[in-house]
Amino acid sequence: MARDGARPSYDPAGPDHALRTALQDLRTGRWMAMRALLAETTEGWQWTQRTQVLAAAAAGTDVVRAWLTEEPGSVHAAVMNARVGVERALRARREQHRRTHQLWIEAWDTAQSATAAAPLDPVPWVCLLALSQLDPEQRWEEHRAAPPEPMLPPAPWGLLAEADRRDPFNREAHHRMLQFLYARGGSGRLAEAAGYAQWAAGRAPAGSALHLLPLYVRVERYRRDSGHDAALDLHWVAEEAGREARHALHTWFERTRPAERALPDLNHLAHALWGSLRFQEAHRVFEAIGPYFTPPPWMYRTRDRDRAVEVFVQARDRCRAAADGPRP
Repeated sequence: MARDGARPSYDPAGPDHALRTALQDLRTGRWMAMRALLAETTEGWQWTQRTQVLAAAAAGTDVVRAWLTEEPGSVHAAVMNARVGVERALRARREQHRRTHQLWIEAWDTAQSATAAAPLDPVPWVCLLALSQLDPEQRWEEHRAAPPEPMLPPAPWGLLAEADRRDPFNREAHHRMLQFLYARGGSGRLAEAAGYAQWAAGRAPAGSALHLLPLYVRVERYRRDSGHDAALDLHWVAEEAGREARHALHTWFERTRPAERALPDLNHLAHALWGSLRFQEAHRVFEAIGPYFTPPPWMYRTRDRDRAVEVFVQARDRCRAAADGPRP
């Protein structure tokens, strides 16, 4: 569908049609489709992804609470309740809402309850990791645990270990750790995040989405440096940037099934390859993205973030032209 030049759109469900159906039901106040979808979700990566997307849609409603009231013994409802609580607390922090601390404590309680209700599920531990970014001063002991390597900073390593124990190399768990490191602020802290991303990617097996973590840190650094300035395009053609993009292409993209690729990862990889002038390789990734896109990282290439889709289309067209080659 990318080949026909159609304007892409942002859809949190992406090509997951079953998830899209559940989201439509959820937005009308019904939870049965969500319940059925989660009951049939067996892949670990898909479980984490679907619960995250559903929670983002449910956070402004009472749908999950209604489900839990109807089925108080439902383990899936308990996990979704934790997911929704965390989403609300993080939104409150972004909006500097006066109830942020209260929502944080409530979310922590529901996540702790979910760890007991679903002892083999990584998602409750991912929820606790997500909440750690609300404690950038590391006042909570669990947020300043000793690192596994001397060059890494104290952080919620115990929470990450619990998520990893249940789902090794869980994509969202490691992104939540990155967000915790970002929240601590300062250029030195960003260097810590970069070191962490390299460490995590270096431990990950071929096919793991953790190989893209350095691309995310590079986008974060670009964003903080007012990345929309044209002079900073040199940030993307540096040898290290190109090496990171090629590594992610060969170690992740070429070693995974299409269904296993998260849309944000595809978009970050296409962006990195395009930015490092590897247009033909980027074209392959744009083809995999199809009619969908995610605003980050494209939104950081323009002062007007509503123009993110235009930046995406320009990059896609440039890479397609390179792949097609000169016409006779």
